Amino acid sequence: MTHYRSKTLATWIAVLGGALGLHRFYLHGTRDPWGWLHAPPALAGLYGVQRMNELGQDDKLAWALIPLLGFTLAAAMLAAIVYGLTPDEKWDARHNPGSAVHDTRWAPIFGVIVALMLGAAALMATVAFSGQRYFEWQVEEGRKLSQ
Repeated sequence: MTHYRSKTLATWIAVLGGALGLHRFYLHGTRDPWGWLHAPPALAGLYGVQRMNELGQDDKLAWALIPLLGFTLAAAMLAAIVYGLTPDEKWDARHNPGSAVHDTRWAPIFGVIVALMLGAAALMATVAFSGQRYFEWQVEEGRKLSQ
């Protein structure tokens, strides 16, 4: 017997725990390989944040690791947006085959709104951080060449 998979719950799990792949485990079970691939880059990015807090902004490993967290968060928010905007009929046909269509109303849409805000912020911060670090590195290399 298959269990009912709520579109609302899947959307909010993606918002709150999507970086760790919890939404994939909810929908596909713990044997889902894609679910297990979410946690390593998120944890590596958190490690990069910890390194930068401890060692400062000159830590080059932190520069490489922190964007992983941002992209993982953005991907999780994209999943929440896709889940929340999937029509109820299509959702139930895919995740609850043979059951009646459940009207989800506004709860997944509120999750989409939160996911849009968080995802956009994570993606913009990641791009800004990565761009800043890249141009700082270019300036350092240029100074080395000019000496």
